Amino acid sequence: MPKRKSPRTTAGTLSLREAARSVRDTLAAKADPVRARGTERYFKEAVRSYGVAAPEIHALVSELYARIRADWTVDDAIELCDILFADPELEAKAVGALVLSRFRKTFPPGLFAKVKGWLASGRLASWASVDVLCPEAMGAFLERYPAYVERIKGWAFHPSRWVKRAALVSFIKLARKARFVPAVYAISASVFDVDDDLVHKANGWLLREAGKTDQGRLERFLLAHGSAIPRTTLRYAIERFPAAKRKALLLRTKKNQPTRRVAEEVP
Repeated sequence: MPKRKSPRTTAGTLSLREAARSVRDTLAAKADPVRARGTERYFKEAVRSYGVAAPEIHALVSELYARIRADWTVDDAIELCDILFADPELEAKAVGALVLSRFRKTFPPGLFAKVKGWLASGRLASWASVDVLCPEAMGAFLERYPAYVERIKGWAFHPSRWVKRAALVSFIKLARKARFVPAVYAISASVFDVDDDLVHKANGWLLREAGKTDQGRLERFLLAHGSAIPRTTLRYAIERFPAAKRKALLLRTKKNQPTRRVAEEVP
C-alpha cells in the first residue's frame, strides 16, 4: 500500500500530525490515574492506560470523525493507525481502530496484510486492542472481500497469540450470518489444541455468537468434538444454554467420555 510523501496540509484539513496530537491531548486531559491503575491490573500482560472510560473514547472518535470525514480517505485513517498504534496506551490504540472502522465502505484489499503486520509486530499486544479492531474493522473487511475468509483461517496457525485471537474475533459479528457459519466452525476446531487461555476465551465467545442463530448446530458441534475442546472454550460457548443443558454438555464432553459421532455436524 503506497504511502503519501507527507501528511495533508491543505487549508481546512486536519493533518495526520494534528489529528494524532489532538487525540493524545484530549486523552491526557481526561486521564484518571486511579482508573488507569485499575485497568492495568485487569490484564495479565503489561499494558498502559490513560484511565479514560469507553463512552468518552467513543465521543472523541465521533468528534474527530466529524472533523475529518469530508477531507480524509481510508489511507489517512490507516496512517493515523500507524501513528496511534505505536503509543503504549490502550485508549490511543482504540481511537485509531475506531476511526478506521468509520471508513469500512472503502477498505482496500491491502488492509488485510496491514492488519496482520500490526498484530504480528506487537503494536496491538492486548486482548482489548485486538477486540476493538477486529470484530468491527476485520469483520467489515471480510464482508467486503469474502475471498479473504480462507486466508484469515491461516492466521490461526501464526506464532503470535494476537494474530491467532484476531483470526477468531474477526468473525464475531459475522457468526450469525449463514454464509460465514462454515468458516466459523472450521476455524474454531482448528485452534482446540492451542495452549493459550486468550485463544480459548475468544473461541468460546465466537461459538456462543454462532449458537445464537442455531443452538442445535452448536450443540452437535460440541458433542462431536467432545473432550478435544478446552474447558474454558466450552464454558464460554454454552453460557446461553439452559442450566440443565449446560450441565449435561459439561459431563458428556468430559475427558474419558466417548466422542459422539454426528456426521451432519462437522461443517
